[in-house]
Amino acid sequence: MDYDILILGGGIIGCSVAYELSKYNLNIALIERDYDIADDISFVNTSIVYDGSETSDDVMAGLEYIGNYIIEETCKKFKVPFKKIGALRVVNDDNGVIKLKEMYDRAIKRGIKGVYLIDNKDVYDIEPNINKNIKKGLYSENIGILAPYDLAIAYAEVAADNGVIFKLEEEVLNIQNLTRGFRVTTNKNKFSCKVVINTIPHEIYIKENGKVEEKEIENKKEYFKNMSYLLVDDNYKNKLNKIVIETFDKDTFVLSTPTTTTGSLIGIKSTERTSLRDNLLYANNLLQDLQKNNINNLFRETYNKDSMLIDDSEIDKGYIRITGTHYGKITIAPAIAQMICDTIVNNLNCSLKKNFIDKRREVYKFRELGKKEANEIIALDKRYGKIICVCNNISEGEIVDSIRRPLGARTVEGVKRRTGSGFGTCHGSYCYEKIVNILARELDKDITEIVDDSKNSKIISSRIKEFEDV
Repeated sequence: MDYDILILGGGIIGCSVAYELSKYNLNIALIERDYDIADDISFVNTSIVYDGSETSDDVMAGLEYIGNYIIEETCKKFKVPFKKIGALRVVNDDNGVIKLKEMYDRAIKRGIKGVYLIDNKDVYDIEPNINKNIKKGLYSENIGILAPYDLAIAYAEVAADNGVIFKLEEEVLNIQNLTRGFRVTTNKNKFSCKVVINTIPHEIYIKENGKVEEKEIENKKEYFKNMSYLLVDDNYKNKLNKIVIETFDKDTFVLSTPTTTTGSLIGIKSTERTSLRDNLLYANNLLQDLQKNNINNLFRETYNKDSMLIDDSEIDKGYIRITGTHYGKITIAPAIAQMICDTIVNNLNCSLKKNFIDKRREVYKFRELGKKEANEIIALDKRYGKIICVCNNISEGEIVDSIRRPLGARTVEGVKRRTGSGFGTCHGSYCYEKIVNILARELDKDITEIVDDSKNSKIISSRIKEFEDV
């Protein structure tokens, strides 16, 4: 066998599974079709860590409750930005009050502590800047926010340092049953293994002839809604300090959350694509006097309902799949990873590594350093004294480190997401070219080979004239 375990998919679940299994004496590889890992994570890079009180699904609630605890401990260990700030869900009609009461009763039945059903006076005491049309609120002190991309990268880096092989730009074409184990064929290689853990989000299963087939979700409209995000400047005077969600109906809500860095994030879920003007109208149902000039950026993505499937029915053959996606995927990923790890370890009867390194290599964020610390680092490496992203105060040393680390960045987006460069008020107009040149130098590539995010996204197609610099 080439490997004991093959993990298919390098998203947050694949990376967390790789980390958990890297604690054991196993030969593991992870296959990802993209240029980089964790491409399933939003560019917003602020995610809510749920506690299981909001979902109607008891299984997902249990996973969220466990994941909430694991994430807090993991973020502390790997120095990933995490804030437990509490969440407030508010309604403005009688039907909404009934729904909140149902959620509260479910939370109590599940034994989730720190959840309170409160009246409008208490709502305004917690968040005085909410618009004055609230009837009732549900407050949970367990809910927090984190930087999900940082968490996924931390999992992957520690897994790589402990021997997990990451195979990028390889797409799975075929999974075939063998007498013992499987043969996995990609666009580049063929691998044999004892166990396959399939974390690719869409529905994939093995036919008898070994061919991989995909099963599309029949009613996409039921599962996927439009989600628009407004990134609000830190100078907006009426910002909210907690995570606040106002529900209008089963298909529409407005969410406000602080970010792990600066400013705040407004999310609008609806069945239809909304314009900036529409989003501002929705947001001002919750917030006071939010204007267009308060908006720094706009993102769109898909909001996913409870469509996650964890299938271990073929575990006796060595095949586990986690398909679909879920709005609380970041929260439940560590819980799923531990559950899968326990199952695999029991089946393979493997032992813990004596030399496991449960520590992430140090990351220096120049903007968070004091003057003394900054000068000490600059004395060791002068590149930390050269600011590349002026908006977010990010140095050349940080960008070089993001490229040279285990599973380092190979694209402009990879650098931006690891360091935060290019996400300031100038939207990369000052630093984009500098990042491209640093990537070309560090990867020893021609400037025309550097891509934005994938092989089909070259930044410069060809030279008009041969200059020393571009």
